[in-house]
Amino acid sequence: MRGRLLFVALATSASLAYGEAGGDAENGERLFRQCSSCHQIGQGATDRIGPHLNNIFDRAAGAAQGFRYSDGMQRAAVGGLTWDFDSLDAYIENPRALVSKTRMSFRGVSDQQDRNDLIAYLRLFSASPENIPEAAPTAVAVDHEVAPEILAIVGDPAYGEYLSGECTSCHQTSGEGAGIPSITNWPNDDFVTAMHAYKVGVRAHPVMQMMAGRLSDEEIAALAAYFESIE
Repeated sequence: MRGRLLFVALATSASLAYGEAGGDAENGERLFRQCSSCHQIGQGATDRIGPHLNNIFDRAAGAAQGFRYSDGMQRAAVGGLTWDFDSLDAYIENPRALVSKTRMSFRGVSDQQDRNDLIAYLRLFSASPENIPEAAPTAVAVDHEVAPEILAIVGDPAYGEYLSGECTSCHQTSGEGAGIPSITNWPNDDFVTAMHAYKVGVRAHPVMQMMAGRLSDEEIAALAAYFESIE
């Protein structure tokens, strides 16, 4: 899916918080086909009637280099509009309600689930740090119970440090973020619960699901012990 040139449209209701968002990216791809004359997304995407939509999340409005934006969008940009879940949701629902005099001649998408699906599809083409879990726009609260015997596993911090290379390629052990969430000094149970939520698919993030899915219970416990223990 990522490797193909795909065409997209934006359109949204600022009623949902990040943690309430959820969508089917495959259905979002199908919904986006209606807007192929205006927007491109994916490898090789360029500006058309509308700007390309790669890396849209956490991007300031009116910021695509070389694209000529409407006066309305330029005013919104000066006013500080940034594309996150809420603003994309509002724009997709009714473009002119969010940005007056926008050139986007699209009637909008009234169905909340369809908007969620469109946004989930857009999210696939936003690079890190926007695509890191717990950072906008993918933050999802942990609503998952882990068996007591799993939480009771005592992890080996030294083994966790050995395993942590993939984690620390994004999450700095210093705790600094620059848009990427810190996992340093997370309480052990919170870390284990979050990883198991990805492992069983309760948290929807393809990269984290893949990484958690190949870790054993003991390896997750070791990572939790390591990150909790960092000075």
